[in-house]
Amino acid sequence: MIKGLAITPPVLGRISIGRVVEKNGKRIPVKEDQFTVTTQIQNQEGWIVHPLDEELRQQAQGKLRSIPVSMLFNDPDLNLRAEYSLFDRQTGRPICAGNGQQCRRLTTSGMQIMDCPSPNGCDIGKGGHCKPYGRLNVGIGDEHDLGTFILRTTGFNSIRTLAARLHYFHAVSGGLLACMPLELVLRGKSTTQSHRAPIYYVDLTVRRGKTLQQAISEARELHRTRTEMGYDQQALDQTAWQGLNNASFEASDEDVQEIMEEFYPEASESVPATVPREVNSSTLVPPVSLTEKLILKAQC
Repeated sequence: MIKGLAITPPVLGRISIGRVVEKNGKRIPVKEDQFTVTTQIQNQEGWIVHPLDEELRQQAQGKLRSIPVSMLFNDPDLNLRAEYSLFDRQTGRPICAGNGQQCRRLTTSGMQIMDCPSPNGCDIGKGGHCKPYGRLNVGIGDEHDLGTFILRTTGFNSIRTLAARLHYFHAVSGGLLACMPLELVLRGKSTTQSHRAPIYYVDLTVRRGKTLQQAISEARELHRTRTEMGYDQQALDQTAWQGLNNASFEASDEDVQEIMEEFYPEASESVPATVPREVNSSTLVPPVSLTEKLILKAQC
């Protein structure tokens, strides 16, 4: 296995609740009140819609606000990888990723393990530079052959809700999360911060038409069938962790455009100064040099 390369779940397509539009010569992200399932191919008009999108819309008979899904792994943290993340505004490459206790940060001295005080308490993360960043990998339908569709989100409501649901379903099913018949659901709510306008976030429920008890029963039956046929879920989870831990950061060069448009939409057309990076508690270094970029490329 190539060292320094994160081995992530294979991706067949994308799930989004928004799109990027051209306005006054700039690419601006626009939130929507429905899901869109796309391929990994773009043209001048944006991401090409996946054939599954039309199939799901016909079943929904309207806006696509729910998608039947299954999890690839039993471990909730493998299906949803969520961290506080800071990216270089010039290159879109990761600089720092943490969980609120510890972080992995690229400095001029190389990769460092540091305390992570969360964005509001971090000198280089303030002002919206560092944000929660979640990646959810799911199979659509009942058969996925280990391929997944990825939902990327910086929404705190989506990340918190998905994390809770995944851990809860893992608990009540006796650890059989990968066998549970589940469904992604788009929900809306209003807050004082949104000025009472609706905001949308992603939730996870048992599949429509099933009770929780029925879903658990189906999960047990599927687990029994898989075990008899030799499907080793425990080995799959272990292999996935080894692949993810093979690099300091999960993001790759292919993620750069989406990261810039999702994290820093105001910078997707112009190129502002790079966020300074902390070397120790009292020293800040200037923007990224070519040497630092090469170090960062090696770490990715």
